[in-house]
Amino acid sequence: MNAEQIVVRAKEIQPWIVALRRQLHQHPELMYEEFETSKLVQSTLGELGIKYQKDLAITGVLGSIGNGNGPCIALRADMDALPIHEQTDIDFKSEIDGKMHACGHDCHTAMLLGAARILKENEELIEGTIKLIFQPAEEGGAGGEKMSKEGVLDNPDVQRIYGLHVSADLPTGMLAARAGTLLAAAGSLKIVVQGKGGHAAMPHKSIDPVTTAAKIVVELQTIISRELDPLEPGVISVTMMHGGEAYNVIPPCMELQGTIRSLTLDGLHHLQSRVQAVAEGIARANQCEAEVSFPGNDYPPTLNDQQSWDAGKIAMQEVLGEAKVMEMSPVMGGEDFAYYTQRVPGCFAFLGVGNPDIGATYSVHHPMFKVDEDALPFGSAIHVNCALKTLDELR
Repeated sequence: MNAEQIVVRAKEIQPWIVALRRQLHQHPELMYEEFETSKLVQSTLGELGIKYQKDLAITGVLGSIGNGNGPCIALRADMDALPIHEQTDIDFKSEIDGKMHACGHDCHTAMLLGAARILKENEELIEGTIKLIFQPAEEGGAGGEKMSKEGVLDNPDVQRIYGLHVSADLPTGMLAARAGTLLAAAGSLKIVVQGKGGHAAMPHKSIDPVTTAAKIVVELQTIISRELDPLEPGVISVTMMHGGEAYNVIPPCMELQGTIRSLTLDGLHHLQSRVQAVAEGIARANQCEAEVSFPGNDYPPTLNDQQSWDAGKIAMQEVLGEAKVMEMSPVMGGEDFAYYTQRVPGCFAFLGVGNPDIGATYSVHHPMFKVDEDALPFGSAIHVNCALKTLDELR
């Protein structure tokens, strides 16, 4: 089955892929709560006659196609949504207030199910094993790590893994990736500043954690601007500040939260140590105390090994056309696909879904995020072509 035939078949089943995506989009579920999403994946695989395991990492599903007589590769999609209230005007918008597929994981799941259908229809061509990984909790829950620990890369051992992420920053039908570091190491940040509350009209009788927190926010930026080499990427973003309940009361404490990013885990840990030192020092200088923590998971950087990118690039060019597959610079977003590529070689790439004519111009994690659904069959076709060509290469 060549790439042209794969694309033709993917476009033939586009209505089926789109219907699945819309059903998922209307019923978003947050990390480790993807129970209905998981049931939909299971029922779809069952209808296609694909063997699967369920309840991995709580809601994860692992499908398997092929005769097992040869190498093993994996294709991965994530399933969770975000705690964002959707503001789009689409007919199939989220039916759950405060939850939205604002990162395209509904597309990822639907595209992989589309690939599963095509692969199952051509299972006689598969000399080896293709694993289909539907994972929970990409958005901060390290679902990829939990799935890996529960053995999705083992028995048989996966020799290469591929993943796609939709991007409205790229036009529909374009694809971008690179060898080496593609996405950053990422972690969360929490600072609780303790002072002494009191009447806002008598600040001298209080120890103000609000002004101290403000100083910390400003000073943290000098770690990036004055301590890092200007050619070394790094991000410290304070994104939440909470404190106080009345306009005329100085609160006893302030809470700050945010994220830290670097292109290496060592770089991430260095920034964490500097954040702690700076925050605690400023708090002491202002007669406050600062409790600094880094809750959640420290995501490793996402790395595409050269051989996987070279092979994936050819397979993707066969689907999209040579001119539509391009190299990109690293970006500071994080991805828990990194937990797979810590263990096995792999390739992760961004597939364009941007289309100004339908308002698909907002980036991920935005309440107005939209996708051009004409990109979905391309995603399914890329999965299929990467899988089949890689099995041929590894035999």
